[in-house]
Amino acid sequence: MIRVILPQHLRILAGTGKEVRIDVEGAPTQRLVLDALESAYPVLRGTIRDTETKRRRPFVRFFACEEDLSHCSPDEPLPVPVTSGAEPLLVVGAMAGG
Repeated sequence: MIRVILPQHLRILAGTGKEVRIDVEGAPTQRLVLDALESAYPVLRGTIRDTETKRRRPFVRFFACEEDLSHCSPDEPLPVPVTSGAEPLLVVGAMAGG
C-alpha cells in the first residue's frame, strides 16, 4: 500500500481526501504508482503527467523522504519508507510567478 498526498486542486477534482492509498503490484516506482492512481481516479489522467508521453507535467513535482524525486527516472524504485507505507509520496503543484 502506497500513501499518496495530493494537492488541493487534484483532491477536489478526484473527490477525495488529502491522502489516498494505492495498491501497486511488484516493486513500486513512480510510473507504477501513477498508473495505479490514474486507474483508481480516471479524472486525474492528464493532470499529473502527459497522457501521450507519460512525462511529468512541468509544474508538478514529486517528493518523498524530504527528497525531490521529480527528475528521477519514473522506473526507479521508490524509497523504502514510501514502499513500506511509513512515508507518503507527495504530489506537489509547483508555484511560479514573480
